[in-house]
Amino acid sequence: MGLEIKLNQKLSQSLVMTPQLQQAIKLLQLGRTEYLEVIERELMENPVLEDVREEGSTQSSAPETLVSDGSNSGADLELSSSAEPMIPGEMAEGKSDDQAKMEFQADLVSYLDLYAEAQGSNFGTARRYDGEDELPPIESTVSQREGLSSHLMWQLRTADLAAEEIEIALHVVGNLDRNGYLEVSAEELALECQVETGAVERVLSIIHTCDPIGVAARDLRECLLIQLDHLGMSETLTAKIVRDHLPKLESRKYDLIAREEKVPVAEVYEAVKQVQRLEPRPGRPFVDEEPVYITPDLYVKKLEDQWVVTLNESGMPRLRLSPRYRELLENGGASSGQDKEYLQDRIRSAAWLIKSVLQRQRTIHRVAESIMRFQHEFLDLGVGAMKPLVLRDVAQDVSMHESTVSRVTTNKFIHTPHGVFELKYFFSSGIRSNEGDVSSKSVKERIRQLISEESTAKPLSDQELVLILKGEGVDIARRTVAKYREMMNILSSSRRRKVF
Repeated sequence: MGLEIKLNQKLSQSLVMTPQLQQAIKLLQLGRTEYLEVIERELMENPVLEDVREEGSTQSSAPETLVSDGSNSGADLELSSSAEPMIPGEMAEGKSDDQAKMEFQADLVSYLDLYAEAQGSNFGTARRYDGEDELPPIESTVSQREGLSSHLMWQLRTADLAAEEIEIALHVVGNLDRNGYLEVSAEELALECQVETGAVERVLSIIHTCDPIGVAARDLRECLLIQLDHLGMSETLTAKIVRDHLPKLESRKYDLIAREEKVPVAEVYEAVKQVQRLEPRPGRPFVDEEPVYITPDLYVKKLEDQWVVTLNESGMPRLRLSPRYRELLENGGASSGQDKEYLQDRIRSAAWLIKSVLQRQRTIHRVAESIMRFQHEFLDLGVGAMKPLVLRDVAQDVSMHESTVSRVTTNKFIHTPHGVFELKYFFSSGIRSNEGDVSSKSVKERIRQLISEESTAKPLSDQELVLILKGEGVDIARRTVAKYREMMNILSSSRRRKVF
């Protein structure tokens, strides 16, 4: 068979993801924090793009069209200015611009030099503090909370340990988890430190006497026994229950413990009360976790008799094309063809970004409005009134693809009268009832409410919850109730029971 070259024509259709479309999709699925990071990076890399917030409230000789990143309609027309910002206080004191700027800069350098001297830093031109100037306020310093490792090592340095023991202690402290438990065995530590297991045990016994008591234990039983020994209760019924009956204690089988130990149940109750005063996680006070605050992307408020969804504009950039670069391009100020091509490319890139930002905000607002229309009873009555909702319902309502709705509702939060929720929270499956399908989230909320109102001496079992829900018209299986209870981190009825 011979080889030959042929020229054929073929007509076909295909979806091409242009860079601009890829950028729009990327912005759409970003949360607020990541979105702001992308915008800040674009502002740094593209000189043609400007954030009008940085210009403050200055006046403009010529009006410019601004792009608001957070308005309901997507665009915002406003007058702006490119004038130099005024130095605070210069007009009140009647000083010239040059004089005020020089004094302002001198004061700033003086403050930085004094701060560097106080901090022992080489930053700036440090000078000696003579007591006449004020030191920086205490708010300017940053303090860090003491961690468990540093707290233990501070105590061990005063324990007169040998060099080998200090090395072992460093390995022990380095292998503690956030709750203060030792994650490796003594044999593994001995192998790592190349010492005998007995040497590791001796160091562990020293660490067990450090504050917090119970730290470096290998399990809950050892942790509690260390604390009881520190309290002088190692030979009491409490210690014996912890040592021999911990599984029964966790299951609250106090009658069985009393029968095996041949003591009255009342004595077991008193011993259990003492156990409850112990700390099962000794490292908990040293967990340095900063609270995570969520800034909502949208707000829903009731105006007169209607619920209105608005975008959160606070802290969002207001983008526009730089009038200076645009004027430079229009007036032929580019010195070469290469400069002109660069400016045109940057302007196109900035324009596409602004368009993508507008499209993102419009899409988020439309989807949020649709979700709130479906869940209007939630706004009036709370979580218990939520309705079943799937992506397809919203996608059909706003004439979008389900994948687009999924991207929009990911990491986007809305502030409602009942709290701040992710948009995805409002989607849930349905459970059959006498009045039609009800949301699984409303059923969870009802289960939580029933458990919160139960008697602590006789908590409701999963089967009893099933019967109550069926009496209210909700057809649900016991295993589903158990699954929902576990998802809400609620213990079983046997562990919720309190006998004293």
